[in-house]
Amino acid sequence: MAEHKIYKMSFSTVYPLYIKKVERKGRTKEEVDEIILWLTGYSQREMEEQIKKEVNFEEFFEQAPALNPARREVKGVICGIRVEEIEEPMMQEIRYMDKLIDELAKGKKMEKILRTEQ
Repeated sequence: MAEHKIYKMSFSTVYPLYIKKVERKGRTKEEVDEIILWLTGYSQREMEEQIKKEVNFEEFFEQAPALNPARREVKGVICGIRVEEIEEPMMQEIRYMDKLIDELAKGKKMEKILRTEQ
């Protein structure tokens, strides 16, 4: 398995970029946090600790308390690749988060993003 640069990239450097991306579209940091907490099972405090420790993406996902099983329902294209067809598990986890943040920036309702809409 190829080691991608993003695996070793600090989550704390990308997190503010997620926030900037959605704020430009009228969404909020709180919504970004809600998505990340839903996806990973971290509490707000635990996520903030991970950011302070400057863990990389690989550590961030490996240490996640409970990856949400509903994340498998995330479908679509991110960075030109269908997220559901990504074979490398770590890359797929990262792209799930990218796709959810992208959906937020595109104005989707939180219920739909978090796959709770019936």
